[in-house]
Amino acid sequence: MSENSPLTALVVGSGGREHTLAAACVKSPLVSRTIAAPGNPGIAADCDCFDVAADDIAGLVALAKKESVDFVIVGPEVPLTLGLVDELQKENILAYGPKADGGRLEGSKNYTKEVLLKYNIPTGAAASFTESAAAIEYLQTASMPIVIKADGLAAGKGVIIAQDLDEATKTVTDMIDGGAFGDASKEVLIEECLFGEETSIHVIVSGKDYVILPTSQDHKQAYEGDIGPNTGGMGAYSPADLINDALMAEIEESIVKPSVEGIAAEGIDFRGTLFIGLMITKNGPKVLEFNTRFGDPETQVLLTRLETDPVKIMLAAAKGELGKLDVKVRDDYAMVVVLASNGYPGSYPKGEVISFPDSVGEQEIIFHAGTKFDADKNVVTNGGRVLGVTALGPDLKTAADKAYALCDKIDFKSKYLRRDIGFKELNRQK
Repeated sequence: MSENSPLTALVVGSGGREHTLAAACVKSPLVSRTIAAPGNPGIAADCDCFDVAADDIAGLVALAKKESVDFVIVGPEVPLTLGLVDELQKENILAYGPKADGGRLEGSKNYTKEVLLKYNIPTGAAASFTESAAAIEYLQTASMPIVIKADGLAAGKGVIIAQDLDEATKTVTDMIDGGAFGDASKEVLIEECLFGEETSIHVIVSGKDYVILPTSQDHKQAYEGDIGPNTGGMGAYSPADLINDALMAEIEESIVKPSVEGIAAEGIDFRGTLFIGLMITKNGPKVLEFNTRFGDPETQVLLTRLETDPVKIMLAAAKGELGKLDVKVRDDYAMVVVLASNGYPGSYPKGEVISFPDSVGEQEIIFHAGTKFDADKNVVTNGGRVLGVTALGPDLKTAADKAYALCDKIDFKSKYLRRDIGFKELNRQK
């Protein structure tokens, strides 16, 4: 790959985040060809998709070599924790995303808590357990509600907020003894429940250099009014005006900077996205979690608001040249509303034909998440979160109105959506 020759880029993954990343590659003047593995029908409209699973590390490396890929963008967390970037580096293939040692910050909630406490980064008090009896004994002296987390990866669902001792005891027993989340819940983290408003910060990191992306807020719970079970995310918007300039300065000083420096001090050369989940409490911002990749559905609103080419930013991070980059952001607001299959995050139907409008507006995008082609080449549902309907506008209300109007033009039998994405922000702005 010479300095100025256009790149062949490979996007790894099949969800809404990956469709957003692939769309950024297609638009980028730095990229001449974009491929995806395994991709989805939305990505396939513009790119070649290869049937290689996101956790097939050897298969992905072989694909990158066969297709002469210059730059790999890793979407989901699983291939990062499995060491995909490590294996690509052995073949001298540039990649965006941390190696396995950095991926561990998402792969183990206990490890992240240890790092947060070691470097005095504000977070809730916590203890970890591998035996249910010891965990239950701890719970009997703890304040309720309390947060119980599966230590490992659980597709965004391994966090339970138990309201009382009975629920907490059942949750711990289900996780450790009942294998509620498989190997991910062999060890659990029991954590102080923080109160306030939740938000997230995405930081592009390259060693000790970093760029903070625009603010955003996700809606994790399944039902309107922020109630019901946790999901992978039912919608998001950006910017989140909850974080004003003074609060952002505090977050950078007390959380972002010591996190980046602490990770480097651990001997981790982190080159990728550090997603910092925050609770804005009455005692200031505190860290809920680290993820080591872009959030989904936050990516859909963050990347659409970037004026600077996202590929340019990710490439600079992967090369260790991030410190030279000035990142510009549009003034527009963005909102994404997730169209889900009714029943998600529990059991839900698949294979329902999706009907789409003939055209969409210039500032509107439909990102595919859980879709596939059926035997007749119809686009059908194939996941709990099916589509991410995204719109830009000069203010949040305009973006929301456009997104929901587009949602109403899309149909499948079990379509479910929250109609209150951004409701706290919209109420603040009245």
